[in-house]
Parts: sequence; C-alpha cells; structure tokens
Amino acid sequence: MKKVLDDMIKAIENFEEIDQVSTPLAKIIGKVTHPRLIKNALSGTWLGHQFHPMATDLPIGAWLSAGVIDLLGSQTPNPTTRKLVGIGILAAIPAAASGASDWSDTVGPDQRVGYVHALANSTALSLQILSYLKRRHGKQKSAVVLSTAALAAVGVAGYLGGHLTLRRGMGVDHSVFQNRTEEWTKVTTSSELKNDKPLEVNVGETPVVLISHNDLIYALSSTCVHAGGPLAEGEVKGDRIVCPWHGSQFRISNGQVVRGPASVSQPCWEVRVVDKHIEVRAKL
Repeated sequence: MKKVLDDMIKAIENFEEIDQVSTPLAKIIGKVTHPRLIKNALSGTWLGHQFHPMATDLPIGAWLSAGVIDLLGSQTPNPTTRKLVGIGILAAIPAAASGASDWSDTVGPDQRVGYVHALANSTALSLQILSYLKRRHGKQKSAVVLSTAALAAVGVAGYLGGHLTLRRGMGVDHSVFQNRTEEWTKVTTSSELKNDKPLEVNVGETPVVLISHNDLIYALSSTCVHAGGPLAEGEVKGDRIVCPWHGSQFRISNGQVVRGPASVSQPCWEVRVVDKHIEVRAKL
C-alpha cells in the first residue's frame, strides 16, 4: 500500500501539465489575498500558527458525525444529519479560503499536489451540497450515498494534505530545529555592517541576519519561518524586514510577524559590540 501511495504522490508531483491551470490560478488567488489584512487573517498570523489545518476540523467533524449517524440510524430522513451536513458546508468556506491562500505561495511539485488536494476537497463539498439538497427533499438513501462518497474524497484530500505538511514541510516553522547557542559568538566586525543593509552571518551552522537601523543593531534567524526563505536577501522597510520569497514581514526589534503568510514570529538573537566585533547569542 505504501508503495502505491508513494507512486501516486510522485506521479502528481511530476505531472507538469497541471501547471497550465494551477500556475495562473495561483497568481489570481495571490492577487486577491495580497492585502495585508486578508493575508494575515487567512494565514493565521493572528492565531500564532497556520489557520487552515484548524479550519478543516469543523467541516470534517460535522460531515463525519453525520456519516456515523447515517450508518447507525434508520433509512428515514434525519434532521440532525441534515443540519450537520449543512454546518460542514458553511464551515468549508473559511477552510477553503485559508487553504487557497496558503497554496498560492507554493510552486512546482507542492503546487501540483496542492491543486489535486483542492480538487478532492471541492469534489467533497459539491457532493455534500447535493446530499444536503437530497436530505431536504426526503431522499435519504441517495443522500447517504453522496455523503459517503464525499467522505472518501475528503480522505484522499487529507492524505495529500498530510503529505504537504508532514513530508514537504508546508506550513511548519522552518527554524524550529536550528541550533541556537546561548553563548556569545563573534560573527563579524561592525565596519562590515551598513545601515539598513541586511548581512548574513553564521553562528555555527545557523544563519543569522544582522541589521543596523537607527544606530542600533538587531539580529534575527535568517531562515524565514514560513518557507525557509533567505531573510538576508530581503529588504528593510522602516522597522521591518521583508522576506524576498513570499513577502512576510517581521519587526527587526523582536521578530514579530507583521504580515503573512508567516504565522509565527522570527527567532531573535541578542547582539553586543565588543572591541568593534559584533557578537550574538540566542535571546534567553
């Protein structure tokens, strides 16, 4: 079974013909979700982690509950299952919107798998809408068949989503496993640092970006928490640094995320200057 599933994933990842549809669609969604308030709301910047995984729990839970009642109940119309299916349909809207926003920042194999993931979820939603209409008209048997098929589609979508998250690292904090020493470490001289010009240095194997702004020096982990982008190649705008990959913005003073798609703060480092040498250590 594992080999079959792995082969299926690889086939999707390598199916470049999907790009003809997925790439233009991702650009459109990216433009729609670009405004900061929209991006932050859908990314989960306000929540402290990605919103989409949590948002999917309600529609899946509602639909699964309806399915269990259908399985254990009679073949007569049940208002409870109808309401559960309806709740799931409504809850699928924010789940789909947040997923689309996250997906618009992907490229290549991840975008292709995400596109099929979205197709499976869209199929499930369509089937549940039909099931809801059948339930309203008292056609219980056909409604149950439609909901069962929808749950199967949700299962496929869930597997693909799990692959993106757990094997491809989509939506996880890309700095979480980096070593952050608490010992002061000499990294460069103050003469190498220019005002508002990010400079990447290494603390052991961990890249750190130094920023001189208004006569103060700040340090953040250089690997963007969102997707691993190089913050040192980004632009400093006022008190923020902008990731060059997806436009996430972080305050240089404390790493707080100001604009998504990042949803967690960028790790900070303490900085000091000793005899014109800049030293950093992980903020305690």
